[in-house]
Parts: sequence; C-alpha cells; structure tokens
Amino acid sequence: MTTVQPHDLAAWQARLTARRAELDTRLHGIEDELDAHTERDWSESAVEREEDEVLERLGESGLAEIRMIDAALARIADGSFGTCQRCGDPISAERLDVLPYAPLCRDCAGGAK
Repeated sequence: MTTVQPHDLAAWQARLTARRAELDTRLHGIEDELDAHTERDWSESAVEREEDEVLERLGESGLAEIRMIDAALARIADGSFGTCQRCGDPISAERLDVLPYAPLCRDCAGGAK
C-alpha cells in the first residue's frame, strides 16, 4: 500500500480543483437547460418534465461531489488529507487514485472496523 506523501499534495489539490471546475461548468449547463424549457404542448411538456427530473438528479449528484471535493481540499489545507477520518490510518494512494476525495480508508468505508 502506497500512502500519500507531503510532496504529492499539490498534485492532489490541482486534480481536485480541476474536477471541481469541471463539475461547476456542468452544473451551470444543467441550470441553463432547466431554465430554457418553455414548451406549451402537453406531450412535449411531459417529456420535458421527465428530462428535468434526470437533469435535477445529475445536478444533485454533482453538488454532492462538489461538497466532497471541498471537504478534501479543506483536509489538504489542514494537513489531514490522506488520513482516514474514522480510524486515523493512512488512506492508500491507490484508493485516492480512484476516489480522490475519499475521507475513509478502504476498511472503514467497507465497515470492517
């Protein structure tokens, strides 16, 4: 298991910041799309409502990811990034490669501890 090294923090911060910017752009696009619907025909309105529900779920998912990214950036700032928030063990770099805002090690996330 490889752990996060202090010299890697700038790279993690850049990666998280870039992902946050990507999500922010996507969320603004979703917001614009939701605001653009103006169909008056009943059948077209029904389709738009279904599309809006999908867009809203995507928006909610994006907002949740932004909150997790913000929390990870705060952990970088306070020096606790890469440390499990539950048990205090290191979070493997391999886990962070997959889920860069992970607050828990694999064992705690899986309920093993």
